[in-house]
Amino acid sequence: MASTGLRCPLTIAMADRELHILPDNAGLLQAAAEFLRDTINDVLSTKSFCTIALSGGSTPKGLYERLASSGFSNNIPWSKLRFFLGDERYVPLDHPDSNYKMIRESLFKDRQPEPGTLFPVDTTLPAHEAAAAYERTLRNVLGNEGVFDIILLGLGDDVHTASLFPNTTVLEEKTAWVSDVYVEKVKARRITFTVPLINAARTIIFLVSGASKSAAVHQVINGQRMPQTFPAQLIRPRNGIIHWFLDQDAASEVK
Repeated sequence: MASTGLRCPLTIAMADRELHILPDNAGLLQAAAEFLRDTINDVLSTKSFCTIALSGGSTPKGLYERLASSGFSNNIPWSKLRFFLGDERYVPLDHPDSNYKMIRESLFKDRQPEPGTLFPVDTTLPAHEAAAAYERTLRNVLGNEGVFDIILLGLGDDVHTASLFPNTTVLEEKTAWVSDVYVEKVKARRITFTVPLINAARTIIFLVSGASKSAAVHQVINGQRMPQTFPAQLIRPRNGIIHWFLDQDAASEVK
């Protein structure tokens, strides 16, 4: 699917996923914000609160800024949302690399999160204890089934998602919901949701923008299955659906 001949916006429905292809990054962010708002309202029509796992990264940050704008923020029932972090850098919460800091400065730039609505990872604990403590928090909110209403994910050019990096031990985790992992590529420790927890979600939203991600998108959607090398291939929800929001450049190698 060459970007030069692609008519956008375009939605492609597959068995377990939908591709939403937009002309550019601005169109992607607008469409994703509208979809997220509508999905939240659908969830709240049957439940008293909606659970959402947030992602780090530049494209998700753009989405959070869009949601924080008055056109969306005034129509979002913030008190009924429960926000978690799908992964976190093992740094203090006020560190420039902290996903929590980025989320506070984008999604919550004009408002304070209400108590009990935004749950950070306690990075003052040893990494393995921080992961275990975060899993306990998740279980308190989600119950033992561990089903998120919505999980937002980004995609690295190495096909990692959350902090599920190629050839790391966390890719083999079968029981824990949250794990700490040392990532040699970035020489740093991370706290991340595991594959079983992500795949239990009702709705998974990938946000991917730019030509530099086109090969990674191709590997996940059309490539030979090599999940140790391309970890995002492991994201296959058991009873949910994946919605890919792509700009035209990111979708240019999709077949």
